[in-house]
Amino acid sequence: MKLPDTAHTEQPWRIHEVAPDFRLYDVWALPTPGGPDDFPRLVRLFAGGDTSDNPSRLARMLFALRWKLGEIFGWDKAGRGSAPILRDRLPVDLREGAVGPEFDRLPFTPVFLTGNELAAEMANRTVRGILHLTWVPDEAGGYRGQMAVLVKPNGLFGKAYMAAISLLRHLIVYPPLLRGIAREWQEATAAQ
Repeated sequence: MKLPDTAHTEQPWRIHEVAPDFRLYDVWALPTPGGPDDFPRLVRLFAGGDTSDNPSRLARMLFALRWKLGEIFGWDKAGRGSAPILRDRLPVDLREGAVGPEFDRLPFTPVFLTGNELAAEMANRTVRGILHLTWVPDEAGGYRGQMAVLVKPNGLFGKAYMAAISLLRHLIVYPPLLRGIAREWQEATAAQ
């Protein structure tokens, strides 16, 4: 479920001090009900994620198209301004703390991990993006995951790119992604 920006901005997350120049694009409540100690399981779920297993065939096709266009036009090649930078901004306690797991198939580099917060960065020629996962109390007295997406477009092309994919993200990508997360979470919970 999409949440208001305040669900992210009014929390004392460490990402606020690390990336104040990134714009918050999305905040989502994740269908991952659990207890106070289940955040590491959520982190593992995301680190093992893959765009090719999105439950929606249309979303998988869009991701495949995006990766192909990135290959053709060089959007995802390393180049000036595309290297990850957030590790250099970390305060000492975060820099010396846990980083988080490597992402198997997603283009993210872990930046920091606390008991209830993970930041992972991706950088390419279109944007710099942050996947921000957190573990928050829910309305039922338990806990659930929350995902925020923060972005810093690279120039006018990056801004145009983010505007062009806005409806696709909200209508085609995120709904099946959340269904897939719910399914994987339920399967992992049942296997415990």
